[in-house]
Amino acid sequence: MKLAWILWLAHVLPQPAADSLCLSTTVYLEARDQTPLGQLAVAEVALRRRDSGLWGNNLCQVVTARKQFAPTIVSPQTRLSNADAWADAVTVALESERNWALPRAQRKLVVPGASHFAAHAIASPSWRNAYQVATIGDHTFYKVQSLRPRGG
Repeated sequence: MKLAWILWLAHVLPQPAADSLCLSTTVYLEARDQTPLGQLAVAEVALRRRDSGLWGNNLCQVVTARKQFAPTIVSPQTRLSNADAWADAVTVALESERNWALPRAQRKLVVPGASHFAAHAIASPSWRNAYQVATIGDHTFYKVQSLRPRGG
């Protein structure tokens, strides 16, 4: 299936199904070749950003914010053709959303405080000298800014 079709579908699905689809797509595009821990870390960054409200009010807005995550960086014609990786991404996204729905003190955090990440083989962001939270696989996770939940 093509990315353009998935993003269209996300616009017509009700919440929370749309957010689960957008998060699954992002995990697939950003981390399908990473370990489950690396995939959970990518999802955690997106969920933390959603809670901050700085990139949007829902996961679809966050992951499609201009030049923030793969859904706006790769071609809309990109095919998500690895069925096993897609199934894994969906599992990770749903698990991450369940974890994030817990009270803050009960969440299992993979990259505490991380607001950004980069795969340095393909990106050299201006904020790459920020505080490094962790490196998992070929992704480094950073605390570029302190993100607080809206109203928190």
